Amino acid sequence: MPLLLYGERPNVSAMNLMIEHAKAAPKHIVLAEGDDPRIIEAAVKASRDKIAAITLLGAEDSLRPLTRAAGDVDDNITILNPSAAPQTQTYSEALYALKRHKGMDGAEAHQTAAMPLNFANMMVRQGDADGSVSGAVHTTGAVVRSALQIIGTREGNSLVSSFFIMILPETGQNLAGPVIYSDCGLVIAPDVDQLTEIASAASDNAKALLGIDPKIALLSFATRDSALHPHVEKMRQVLERLKTQRPELIADGPLQFDAAIMPDIAARKAEGSDVAGQANVFVFPDLNAGNIAYKITERLGGAKAIGPILQGLAKPANDLSRGCKAEDIYNMIVVTVLQAQPV
Repeated sequence: MPLLLYGERPNVSAMNLMIEHAKAAPKHIVLAEGDDPRIIEAAVKASRDKIAAITLLGAEDSLRPLTRAAGDVDDNITILNPSAAPQTQTYSEALYALKRHKGMDGAEAHQTAAMPLNFANMMVRQGDADGSVSGAVHTTGAVVRSALQIIGTREGNSLVSSFFIMILPETGQNLAGPVIYSDCGLVIAPDVDQLTEIASAASDNAKALLGIDPKIALLSFATRDSALHPHVEKMRQVLERLKTQRPELIADGPLQFDAAIMPDIAARKAEGSDVAGQANVFVFPDLNAGNIAYKITERLGGAKAIGPILQGLAKPANDLSRGCKAEDIYNMIVVTVLQAQPV
Protein backbone atom coordinates (compact mmCIF):
# COMPACT_ATOMS: atom_id res chain seq x y z
CA MET A 1 0.00 0.00 0.00
CA PRO A 2 1.59 3.32 -1.00
CA LEU A 3 2.21 5.71 1.83
CA LEU A 4 0.95 9.27 1.62
CA LEU A 5 2.88 10.87 4.40
CA TYR A 6 4.34 14.31 4.53
CA GLY A 7 2.63 15.88 1.55
CA GLU A 8 -0.90 15.18 2.80
CA ARG A 9 -0.32 16.00 6.48
CA PRO A 10 2.28 18.79 6.61
CA ASN A 11 1.37 19.72 10.19
CA VAL A 12 2.52 16.32 11.50
CA SER A 13 6.26 15.69 11.68
CA ALA A 14 7.74 13.25 9.20
CA MET A 15 9.12 11.11 12.03
CA ASN A 16 5.75 10.87 13.75
CA LEU A 17 4.13 9.88 10.46
CA MET A 18 6.70 7.12 9.97
CA ILE A 19 6.03 5.91 13.51
CA GLU A 20 2.29 5.80 12.77
CA HIS A 21 2.86 3.67 9.68
CA ALA A 22 5.22 1.36 11.54
CA LYS A 23 2.58 0.83 14.24
CA ALA A 24 -0.01 0.02 11.58
CA ALA A 25 1.96 -3.08 10.49
CA PRO A 26 4.63 -3.98 13.08
CA LYS A 27 7.43 -6.35 12.12
CA HIS A 28 9.95 -8.51 13.97
CA ILE A 29 13.32 -6.78 14.36
CA VAL A 30 16.47 -8.37 15.80
CA LEU A 31 19.20 -6.30 17.45
CA ALA A 32 22.55 -8.06 17.59
CA GLU A 33 24.19 -5.88 20.28
CA GLY A 34 21.79 -6.67 23.09
CA ASP A 35 24.07 -5.81 25.98
CA ASP A 36 24.51 -2.15 24.98
CA PRO A 37 22.42 0.12 27.27
CA ARG A 38 21.34 2.30 24.35
CA ILE A 39 20.10 -0.75 22.47
CA ILE A 40 18.14 -1.94 25.50
CA GLU A 41 16.50 1.46 25.99
CA ALA A 42 15.48 1.72 22.34
CA ALA A 43 14.31 -1.89 22.20
CA VAL A 44 12.06 -1.49 25.22
CA LYS A 45 10.56 1.72 23.85
CA ALA A 46 9.93 0.15 20.42
CA SER A 47 8.30 -2.87 22.05
CA ARG A 48 6.20 -0.74 24.42
CA ASP A 49 5.09 1.52 21.55
CA LYS A 50 4.15 -1.56 19.51
CA ILE A 51 6.48 -0.53 16.70
CA ALA A 52 7.97 -4.02 16.48
CA ALA A 53 8.37 -7.38 18.11
CA ILE A 54 11.94 -7.27 19.38
CA THR A 55 14.63 -9.92 19.78
CA LEU A 56 17.84 -9.00 21.58
CA LEU A 57 20.93 -11.17 21.22
CA GLY A 58 22.90 -11.94 24.36
CA ALA A 59 22.88 -13.99 27.54
CA GLU A 60 19.40 -14.00 29.08
CA ASP A 61 20.62 -14.21 32.68
CA SER A 62 22.43 -10.89 32.26
CA LEU A 63 20.06 -9.13 29.83
CA ARG A 64 16.67 -9.96 31.36
CA PRO A 65 17.22 -7.93 34.54
CA LEU A 66 18.29 -4.99 32.37
CA THR A 67 15.25 -5.15 30.08
CA ARG A 68 12.95 -5.37 33.09
CA ALA A 69 14.66 -2.43 34.74
CA ALA A 70 14.22 -0.47 31.50
CA GLY A 71 10.46 -1.09 31.57
CA ASP A 72 9.81 -4.45 29.91
CA VAL A 73 8.10 -5.82 33.02
CA ASP A 74 6.06 -8.40 31.09
CA ASP A 75 9.10 -9.84 29.29
CA ASN A 76 7.72 -9.03 25.85
CA ILE A 77 11.23 -8.83 24.42
CA THR A 78 12.74 -12.14 23.30
CA ILE A 79 16.36 -12.78 24.27
CA LEU A 80 18.48 -15.31 22.39
CA ASN A 81 22.08 -16.29 23.06
CA PRO A 82 23.68 -17.24 19.72
CA SER A 83 26.27 -19.44 21.41
CA ALA A 84 23.58 -21.62 23.00
CA ALA A 85 20.33 -21.08 21.05
CA PRO A 86 18.81 -24.14 19.33
CA GLN A 87 18.51 -22.07 16.12
CA THR A 88 22.30 -21.90 15.83
CA GLN A 89 22.55 -25.46 14.54
CA THR A 90 19.85 -24.83 11.93
CA TYR A 91 21.52 -21.61 10.86
CA SER A 92 24.94 -23.24 10.66
CA GLU A 93 23.56 -25.94 8.38
CA ALA A 94 21.91 -23.33 6.15
CA LEU A 95 25.12 -21.28 6.09
CA TYR A 96 27.17 -24.35 5.22
CA ALA A 97 24.85 -25.08 2.28
CA LEU A 98 25.22 -21.46 1.18
CA LYS A 99 29.01 -21.20 1.50
CA ARG A 100 30.46 -24.69 1.05
CA HIS A 101 31.22 -23.98 -2.61
CA LYS A 102 33.59 -21.30 -1.30
CA GLY A 103 35.40 -23.77 0.94
CA MET A 104 33.53 -23.29 4.23
CA ASP A 105 33.35 -26.48 6.29
CA GLY A 106 30.80 -27.46 8.92
CA ALA A 107 32.84 -26.33 11.90
CA GLU A 108 33.51 -22.91 10.36
CA ALA A 109 29.84 -22.56 9.47
CA HIS A 110 28.83 -23.24 13.08
CA GLN A 111 31.37 -20.77 14.42
CA THR A 112 30.30 -18.14 11.90
CA ALA A 113 26.58 -18.58 12.56
CA ALA A 114 27.14 -18.18 16.32
CA MET A 115 28.57 -14.67 15.88
CA PRO A 116 25.87 -12.15 16.86
CA LEU A 117 25.93 -10.11 13.62
CA ASN A 118 25.72 -13.25 11.53
CA PHE A 119 23.10 -14.89 13.76
CA ALA A 120 20.91 -11.78 13.44
CA ASN A 121 21.20 -11.76 9.67
CA MET A 122 20.57 -15.51 9.48
CA MET A 123 17.35 -14.87 11.40
CA VAL A 124 16.39 -12.41 8.65
CA ARG A 125 17.53 -14.67 5.81
CA GLN A 126 15.62 -17.65 7.21
CA GLY A 127 12.44 -15.64 7.83
CA ASP A 128 12.65 -15.74 11.64
CA ALA A 129 12.93 -11.94 11.74
CA ASP A 130 11.94 -9.24 9.26
CA GLY A 131 14.99 -7.01 9.68
CA SER A 132 18.15 -6.47 11.69
CA VAL A 133 19.74 -3.38 13.26
CA SER A 134 23.38 -3.29 14.38
CA GLY A 135 26.34 -0.93 14.51
CA ALA A 136 26.18 0.67 17.96
CA VAL A 137 29.26 -1.43 18.79
CA HIS A 138 30.41 -2.96 15.49
CA THR A 139 31.97 -0.99 12.66
CA THR A 140 30.07 -0.18 9.49
CA GLY A 141 32.41 -2.48 7.60
CA ALA A 142 31.54 -5.43 9.83
CA VAL A 143 27.80 -4.71 9.67
CA VAL A 144 27.69 -4.35 5.89
CA ARG A 145 30.00 -7.32 5.28
CA SER A 146 27.77 -9.62 7.35
CA ALA A 147 24.60 -8.38 5.65
CA LEU A 148 26.12 -8.80 2.19
CA GLN A 149 27.48 -12.28 2.86
CA ILE A 150 24.32 -13.62 4.48
CA ILE A 151 21.32 -11.64 3.21
CA GLY A 152 22.80 -10.64 -0.13
CA THR A 153 21.65 -8.06 -2.64
CA ARG A 154 18.13 -7.65 -3.98
CA GLU A 155 17.46 -9.18 -7.37
CA GLY A 156 18.47 -6.65 -10.02
CA ASN A 157 20.88 -4.83 -7.69
CA SER A 158 24.64 -5.09 -7.94
CA LEU A 159 25.66 -3.03 -4.92
CA VAL A 160 24.61 -1.96 -1.46
CA SER A 161 24.60 1.78 -0.87
CA SER A 162 23.09 4.06 1.75
CA PHE A 163 20.93 7.09 2.21
CA PHE A 164 19.93 9.51 4.95
CA ILE A 165 16.48 10.81 5.65
CA MET A 166 17.08 14.47 6.41
CA ILE A 167 14.18 16.03 8.31
CA LEU A 168 14.66 19.75 7.87
CA PRO A 169 13.30 22.42 10.21
CA GLU A 170 10.25 24.40 9.13
CA THR A 171 11.99 27.76 8.85
CA GLY A 172 10.31 29.14 5.76
CA GLN A 173 13.35 28.40 3.62
CA ASN A 174 13.10 26.86 0.17
CA LEU A 175 13.95 23.39 1.45
CA ALA A 176 11.84 22.06 4.32
CA GLY A 177 10.46 18.80 5.64
CA PRO A 178 11.89 15.36 4.79
CA VAL A 179 14.30 14.78 1.91
CA ILE A 180 16.72 12.03 0.87
CA TYR A 181 20.52 12.39 0.67
CA SER A 182 22.43 9.55 -1.04
CA ASP A 183 25.06 8.11 -0.86
CA CYS A 184 26.54 9.69 2.26
CA GLY A 185 27.90 6.68 4.10
CA LEU A 186 29.13 3.78 2.02
CA VAL A 187 30.24 3.93 -1.64
CA ILE A 188 33.38 6.06 -1.77
CA ALA A 189 33.82 6.80 -5.47
CA PRO A 190 30.80 5.49 -7.41
CA ASP A 191 31.02 5.20 -11.17
CA VAL A 192 28.20 6.02 -13.60
CA ASP A 193 26.50 2.64 -13.25
CA GLN A 194 26.72 2.74 -9.46
CA LEU A 195 25.39 6.30 -9.29
CA THR A 196 22.50 5.30 -11.51
CA GLU A 197 21.66 2.45 -9.15
CA ILE A 198 22.03 4.73 -6.12
CA ALA A 199 19.69 7.32 -7.65
CA SER A 200 17.12 4.68 -8.57
CA ALA A 201 17.14 3.09 -5.11
CA ALA A 202 17.02 6.45 -3.32
CA SER A 203 14.03 7.46 -5.39
CA ASP A 204 12.19 4.26 -4.50
CA ASN A 205 12.93 4.81 -0.81
CA ALA A 206 11.67 8.40 -0.92
CA LYS A 207 8.32 7.14 -2.16
CA ALA A 208 8.14 4.03 0.04
CA LEU A 209 9.27 5.54 3.34
CA LEU A 210 8.19 9.17 3.09
CA GLY A 211 5.32 9.04 0.64
CA ILE A 212 6.76 11.91 -1.39
CA ASP A 213 6.88 12.06 -5.18
CA PRO A 214 10.63 11.86 -5.84
CA LYS A 215 12.34 14.60 -7.82
CA ILE A 216 15.96 13.61 -8.22
CA ALA A 217 18.77 16.16 -8.38
CA LEU A 218 22.06 14.76 -9.69
CA LEU A 219 24.42 17.15 -7.98
CA SER A 220 27.67 18.63 -9.24
CA PHE A 221 29.73 21.80 -9.00
CA ALA A 222 28.16 23.00 -12.26
CA THR A 223 24.62 23.18 -13.64
CA ARG A 224 23.78 21.73 -17.02
CA ASP A 225 26.46 22.74 -19.56
CA SER A 226 27.94 25.65 -17.59
CA ALA A 227 31.26 23.81 -17.21
CA LEU A 228 33.10 21.10 -19.08
CA HIS A 229 34.82 18.60 -16.81
CA PRO A 230 34.81 14.80 -16.40
CA HIS A 231 33.12 15.11 -12.98
CA VAL A 232 30.28 17.10 -14.51
CA GLU A 233 30.05 14.81 -17.52
CA LYS A 234 29.71 11.83 -15.17
CA MET A 235 26.47 13.21 -13.70
CA ARG A 236 25.20 13.97 -17.22
CA GLN A 237 25.80 10.32 -18.12
CA VAL A 238 23.93 9.22 -14.99
CA LEU A 239 20.92 11.22 -16.14
CA GLU A 240 21.00 9.52 -19.55
CA ARG A 241 21.21 6.06 -17.92
CA LEU A 242 18.27 6.88 -15.65
CA LYS A 243 16.19 8.04 -18.61
CA THR A 244 16.90 4.74 -20.34
CA GLN A 245 16.52 2.40 -17.36
CA ARG A 246 13.80 4.19 -15.38
CA PRO A 247 12.03 6.58 -17.79
CA GLU A 248 9.20 7.11 -15.29
CA LEU A 249 11.53 8.82 -12.80
CA ILE A 250 11.72 12.61 -12.64
CA ALA A 251 15.41 13.54 -12.60
CA ASP A 252 17.73 16.27 -13.77
CA GLY A 253 21.41 16.99 -13.68
CA PRO A 254 24.05 18.00 -13.36
CA LEU A 255 22.67 20.58 -10.94
CA GLN A 256 24.33 22.76 -8.35
CA PHE A 257 22.69 22.53 -4.96
CA ASP A 258 21.27 26.05 -5.03
CA ALA A 259 19.74 25.45 -8.46
CA ALA A 260 18.22 22.23 -7.13
CA ILE A 261 16.36 23.93 -4.26
CA MET A 262 15.82 27.60 -5.10
CA PRO A 263 13.21 28.42 -7.77
CA ASP A 264 14.68 31.82 -8.66
CA ILE A 265 18.14 30.36 -9.28
CA ALA A 266 16.61 27.38 -11.08
CA ALA A 267 14.79 29.75 -13.43
CA ARG A 268 18.11 31.30 -14.43
CA LYS A 269 20.32 28.23 -14.52
CA ALA A 270 17.97 25.35 -15.46
CA GLU A 271 14.99 26.83 -17.24
CA GLY A 272 12.25 24.31 -17.99
CA SER A 273 13.50 21.70 -15.48
CA ASP A 274 10.95 19.50 -13.72
CA VAL A 275 13.37 19.13 -10.80
CA ALA A 276 15.39 22.31 -10.35
CA GLY A 277 14.03 24.49 -7.56
CA GLN A 278 11.93 21.65 -6.10
CA ALA A 279 14.24 18.65 -5.66
CA ASN A 280 13.70 16.27 -2.72
CA VAL A 281 16.13 13.43 -3.57
CA PHE A 282 19.76 14.54 -3.73
CA VAL A 283 22.35 12.25 -5.29
CA PHE A 284 25.93 13.23 -4.55
CA PRO A 285 28.82 12.51 -6.92
CA ASP A 286 30.95 10.80 -4.27
CA LEU A 287 31.19 10.02 -0.58
CA ASN A 288 33.27 13.12 0.18
CA ALA A 289 30.50 15.42 -1.04
CA GLY A 290 27.64 13.42 0.46
CA ASN A 291 29.13 12.90 3.90
CA ILE A 292 30.22 16.54 4.22
CA ALA A 293 26.83 17.77 3.02
CA TYR A 294 24.73 15.73 5.44
CA LYS A 295 26.86 16.77 8.40
CA ILE A 296 26.66 20.46 7.44
CA THR A 297 22.90 20.16 6.99
CA GLU A 298 22.59 18.48 10.38
CA ARG A 299 24.98 20.62 12.40
CA LEU A 300 24.51 24.06 10.86
CA GLY A 301 21.08 23.65 9.30
CA GLY A 302 19.45 22.06 12.33
CA ALA A 303 18.19 19.01 10.45
CA LYS A 304 17.54 15.60 12.01
CA ALA A 305 19.60 12.98 10.17
CA ILE A 306 18.27 9.41 10.17
CA GLY A 307 20.79 6.96 8.79
CA PRO A 308 22.85 5.76 7.15
CA ILE A 309 20.04 3.46 5.96
CA LEU A 310 21.17 0.59 3.74
CA GLN A 311 19.57 0.08 0.34
CA GLY A 312 20.03 -2.69 -2.20
CA LEU A 313 19.81 -5.67 0.18
CA ALA A 314 17.39 -8.55 -0.40
CA LYS A 315 15.91 -7.97 3.09
CA PRO A 316 16.29 -5.09 5.56
CA ALA A 317 19.47 -4.82 7.62
CA ASN A 318 20.63 -1.45 8.90
CA ASP A 319 23.72 0.13 10.36
CA LEU A 320 24.05 2.52 13.29
CA SER A 321 26.73 5.03 14.17
CA ARG A 322 28.82 3.93 17.14
CA GLY A 323 28.11 7.38 18.58
CA CYS A 324 24.34 6.88 18.31
CA LYS A 325 21.84 7.66 21.04
CA ALA A 326 18.89 5.51 22.06
CA GLU A 327 16.62 7.84 20.06
CA ASP A 328 18.68 7.17 16.91
CA ILE A 329 18.34 3.42 17.42
CA TYR A 330 14.58 3.73 17.96
CA ASN A 331 14.27 5.75 14.75
CA MET A 332 16.27 3.12 12.86
CA ILE A 333 13.99 0.39 14.17
CA VAL A 334 11.05 2.40 12.80
CA VAL A 335 12.72 2.71 9.39
CA THR A 336 13.60 -0.99 9.31
CA VAL A 337 9.97 -1.90 10.06
CA LEU A 338 8.83 0.32 7.19
CA GLN A 339 11.36 -1.28 4.84
CA ALA A 340 9.99 -4.71 5.77
CA GLN A 341 6.39 -3.75 5.06
CA PRO A 342 5.02 -4.72 1.65
CA VAL A 343 5.06 -1.90 -0.87
